[in-house]
Amino acid sequence: MTTKTIKGSNDAVFTTPVPSRRSEFRSKIIIAAVAFATIVSPPGMALADEGGVSFWLPGTFGSLAAVPQESPGWSAASIYYHTSVSAGGNVALAREIEIGRIPANLTATLNANLKANADLGLLNATYVFATPVLGGQASASLTGIYGRNDTSLAGTLTGTLATPGGSIPFSRSDSISSSITGFGDLYPQFALRWNAGVHNYMTYITGDIPVGAYDSTRLANIGVGHGAIDAGGGYTYFNPQTGHEISAVLGLTYNFKNPDTQYQSGVDMHLDWGASQFVSKQVHVGLVGYFYKEIGCDSGSGDRIGCFQSQVAGVGPQIGFIFPVGDMQGYLNFRGYKEFAAENRPDGWNAWVTFSISPAAPPPTAPPKRMITK
Repeated sequence: MTTKTIKGSNDAVFTTPVPSRRSEFRSKIIIAAVAFATIVSPPGMALADEGGVSFWLPGTFGSLAAVPQESPGWSAASIYYHTSVSAGGNVALAREIEIGRIPANLTATLNANLKANADLGLLNATYVFATPVLGGQASASLTGIYGRNDTSLAGTLTGTLATPGGSIPFSRSDSISSSITGFGDLYPQFALRWNAGVHNYMTYITGDIPVGAYDSTRLANIGVGHGAIDAGGGYTYFNPQTGHEISAVLGLTYNFKNPDTQYQSGVDMHLDWGASQFVSKQVHVGLVGYFYKEIGCDSGSGDRIGCFQSQVAGVGPQIGFIFPVGDMQGYLNFRGYKEFAAENRPDGWNAWVTFSISPAAPPPTAPPKRMITK
């Protein structure tokens, strides 16, 4: 560790520790993996908004989200994501309405259970620009998705059916299974990050390009069927000397109308956070979590279920490893979330395995030797 001399406003002179280049690198390399590009939630699993499907995947950002990356250039990351969730009541009813299983003249309740399991792979490429933008480090990235979604719904639909001759009782047993394997939507992102000692700040804007596998009459999908814009900001406290770190990123999503269903989901708010401790130069452990809440009401001519605001929270452990990959630097992270406090949204658990490769930091240079003359 080196020191630097600072002259205060009262002309007092004091020294403060300056993280070594290796210490700085420990913080910057992880950001290439943990806070890379926006990831979208797999439809039919992370349920909210229209039919229970939201653009934002809670847990997208984690530890060291706001720390600038080490150097300009390209980096790549891949994620394996698994989720298993279930729901009943209003969520199951919303899904049946969306896929056209409930006629408009039927007033009904659904006693059913919706289950979904998905295994997805996400690939991301990020480019960090050498030229600062507004005094911060700029990066642009694109994420694609491929995988499988299996969703099933089973239960009993009861209600009254309006006919020209009056209302008549209605009852039906439903058992629906749906599976899809294919590509999802594309998710571009632009971000700016600033560093001020142990304090780091970031802002981002991202969105959904709806080109993935989607059919409004199918229970399971990979794409969400509509565009979206999401923006927000975050903060990371990271002290390389003590290894303490805590991060939080807050964002808002504006959803465009689904052209196939004429349904527009409300504005969503999401908070992702992470906290960790470096137990060595190569390993850090800690906790991750999120809180997701729809703060706007759904609308559009295709909305037959009203406001349908939803929320969910999740928390779980994480562990990360840093290691060399040739002349590059690798990072491997494992984290998982158990969900709770769900409203109008299924809850369950999800697990992430993240692997990224970034340019390695240059080795620290030796300080120049002082020449002493007599």
